[in-house]
Amino acid sequence: MASPATFEDRRLPMSATRTTGAEGQSVPGAAPEETQHRFRIADYGVILKPRVMSLVVFTACVGLILAPGTIAPATAAIAILCIAAGAGASGAINMWYDQDIDRVMRRTMGRPIPAGRMRPVEALVVGILLGIASVGAMALLVNAVAAGLLALTILYYVLIYTVWLKRRTPQNIVIGGASGALPPMIGWAAVTGDVGLGASVLFAIIFLWTPPHSWALALYRNADYAAAGVPMMPVVAGLRHTKRLMLAYTALLLPATLAPVAIGMSGWPYGIAALALGALLAGHAIRLARDPGVGPARPMFLYSILYLFLIFVALLADRVLARFL
Repeated sequence: MASPATFEDRRLPMSATRTTGAEGQSVPGAAPEETQHRFRIADYGVILKPRVMSLVVFTACVGLILAPGTIAPATAAIAILCIAAGAGASGAINMWYDQDIDRVMRRTMGRPIPAGRMRPVEALVVGILLGIASVGAMALLVNAVAAGLLALTILYYVLIYTVWLKRRTPQNIVIGGASGALPPMIGWAAVTGDVGLGASVLFAIIFLWTPPHSWALALYRNADYAAAGVPMMPVVAGLRHTKRLMLAYTALLLPATLAPVAIGMSGWPYGIAALALGALLAGHAIRLARDPGVGPARPMFLYSILYLFLIFVALLADRVLARFL
């Protein structure tokens, strides 16, 4: 899934740091070792893409909770931890590979590698070790199917999306979006040991959500992607065509969000919520399509994040309500 920058990766110049003297007076120009360590630890957190990780973990948790059957709380916690580590591994390797374009794009030039705060090989090593550890732990402590899906997710994001598709085709996030849609299936498989219809529905929702979400970002960051030579849809096909595609994918997404009701996984409380949330998303897409510029793109991008979160919250709330009704 394409994602905004995690947090501001800027660091004060050394001359701007201050420490405290013996009398409590601030001493300019000092760079205490603790501050350097703090930044370094924070940078390791940044390369794991925590915002992306948080959405991955949340959707995986929903898949795990909605899956039929039971799972020991300790096993569930291990599964979620492995999924989080796998997401972090993908993010770290992505930052290692994309270091050249990250230096060009304003949105990413403050990241640890392009900003010179971390050597590229460090991110690569962290990513590889986390990937191996997460898949290995999932296989040993949860089950082989969940481990296989986690390995597929990491390899798909790194090799299919990052290395192959991202710089070669405007369909990069359409095809590559499968990696971001797999976490609920991993959570589901952690409970059941297989991939059921319900897991496939959760996959479809995220898969169809990814293009309008990512292209909204690409529209208002169009100059960034063009400067970096990344062939996002607005760069290659133009604004008008991209907006039409966003409308088309939004039209496909809305009925897909009702599939949980159709297959009996969720009830009408969820269905009503999905309809209301979908109407707001459709409103954003229509408003963007009618606008000659890209002004409505950022509001749509921000709402799309909230939309997916609330769709999955509604799935959980419906399951809780079903137990009391």
